[in-house]
Amino acid sequence: MALPPPHMKARKRFGQNFLIDDYIIASIVDAINPKEGERLVEIGPGHAAITRPVLERAKAMTAIELDRDLAKILREDPFLKGLTLIEQDALKFNFSEFAKDGDIRVFGNLPYNITSPIIFHLLEQKGIIDMHFMLQKEVVERLAAAPNSKDYGRLTIMTQYYARVYPVLEVPPEAFSPRPKVVSAVVRLKPKGLNDEERALAPLLNEVVTQAFSARRKTIKNALSDMFNDEELLRYGIELNMRAENIPLNTYVELAKLLKEKKQN
Repeated sequence: MALPPPHMKARKRFGQNFLIDDYIIASIVDAINPKEGERLVEIGPGHAAITRPVLERAKAMTAIELDRDLAKILREDPFLKGLTLIEQDALKFNFSEFAKDGDIRVFGNLPYNITSPIIFHLLEQKGIIDMHFMLQKEVVERLAAAPNSKDYGRLTIMTQYYARVYPVLEVPPEAFSPRPKVVSAVVRLKPKGLNDEERALAPLLNEVVTQAFSARRKTIKNALSDMFNDEELLRYGIELNMRAENIPLNTYVELAKLLKEKKQN
């Protein structure tokens, strides 16, 4: 077990849980498969359990750390030569600007309390070719869900609009210090490389999906009655007694395009 140094204590306000299982660490690094010359960015390096083995392979990388005390320790670590540390909130970091010098690969053990905001922030950025994240297992299940399941929802649709989702491995609570109360999992996200028009449609898609899932028990006819009439829904093969979770991503995209037309007229 790669125990964190005693002076590195997890802080609840940052949602920190340090990874300490050597086998899990090695499995995650193998999944990322970092190579020398790639532009790698880690969010929340913590006590560098993943940072060190990635740095060994890549020789250079960047990490974003919000915790000043952790950042100071990482900066002074003689075994992290080649690490560029940015002390900033990842939610405020401009990944698109950073990627102008070349595509980037992002990874990290995301704080459970801000998982969705960070994922959405990253999906909206340009220049990211893939992401590997440690998340709650139930969040990974929601990201990868298919229609007609209880896990399928707004997070599913918006993530899958931007990226392809690949669950990688499960991580038990005992792999962390302190132990979280949930099972975790690693997921790989591969952005689809949307064009500007497709990116501009995303807020409208989010509007439709948010409305559709605002009351999951309602039929889609009732849930979207403020946006579309029966004829419009039927035009896209939507049966009026369907519910939000019965409708696939591509159909929601068509509804977003229709909403765009209606707003322009």
